[in-house]
Amino acid sequence: MLGASASALISIDTSKSAVARGALDAGAAIINDVTAGHADPEMFPLAAERKAALILMHMQGTPRTMQVAPRYDDVVRDVGNFFRQQYERALQCGVDAMAIAFDPGIGFGKTVEHNLALLAHLERLRIQNRPLVVGVSRKSSLGKMIGSNAMEDRLAPTIAFTALLRERGANVLRVHDVKENVAALRATEALLEATAK
Repeated sequence: MLGASASALISIDTSKSAVARGALDAGAAIINDVTAGHADPEMFPLAAERKAALILMHMQGTPRTMQVAPRYDDVVRDVGNFFRQQYERALQCGVDAMAIAFDPGIGFGKTVEHNLALLAHLERLRIQNRPLVVGVSRKSSLGKMIGSNAMEDRLAPTIAFTALLRERGANVLRVHDVKENVAALRATEALLEATAK
């Protein structure tokens, strides 16, 4: 149990409603479904019943097959259409529109080129002004971009993307190296505030 003293919102990463229900019972407030409701038809009704926040992520294929030659007609259009479809399904199940956020699923069934296209056109993925959640931290695609397989070499590009994606409209950024990314975001916020004056 998390208890009443927990000061942070806890999310559960699962595509199974039974697991999500148990996590919500234990104090979680957010369901992060990497299948955006596809894997379990009870996920949306559960989110509606429990008034839980819901992150709908795009993934092509399954975790075992997603990186086997991923293909799209137009990755930005295809992911955007998927978001619109799942958003409508969630609303039909009674999920509060204000509780929904979207994650393009960087690295989940996508090539480096697909990832870059999605990040370059992030605002085209926004549905009804709902938040966009992005996770690029330590992704293998960063290593491919810089020509290095070393995990430690992915910190600098992660920080660069964190700052740039905040400026481009990302509302939530998933990161591993919190201190470094928070520093980048503070500097970015200072510049954005100065620009707005």
